[in-house]
Amino acid sequence: MAIETPNYPDHTGLAPLDSRMVDPDRLSWMPTRFEGVSVKVLMEDKETGLMTALFRWAPGAVLPFHEHTGIEQTYMLEGRLEDEQGSIGPGEYVWRPAGSRHVARAPEGALMLGIFHKPNQFLDEEV
Repeated sequence: MAIETPNYPDHTGLAPLDSRMVDPDRLSWMPTRFEGVSVKVLMEDKETGLMTALFRWAPGAVLPFHEHTGIEQTYMLEGRLEDEQGSIGPGEYVWRPAGSRHVARAPEGALMLGIFHKPNQFLDEEV
């Protein structure tokens, strides 16, 4: 099966149509290539790029200039996420259309649920 929760042992041996229950506390935070940003992947399809994940941003973390190649959705659990168009905080939600571009910042740190239809394309050549 192409869709999985990476490194989640309880899913071994499940039938193709069985539900996949995921306890995020049993997943480890994994560093991303961006300083201060870590992730727990809840579900991903490596073939299409579909992904649902928890993201933890340290205070002051920045995601450099990037384009959303598919719809991106974010639900804020803690902290604040901001860009040149505004900001969202706990209990707030934003979605961005495919083709939208921005730099995202978390001045006070953040914890969020992100849903991506396709991976972002990073446009900052320094990354």
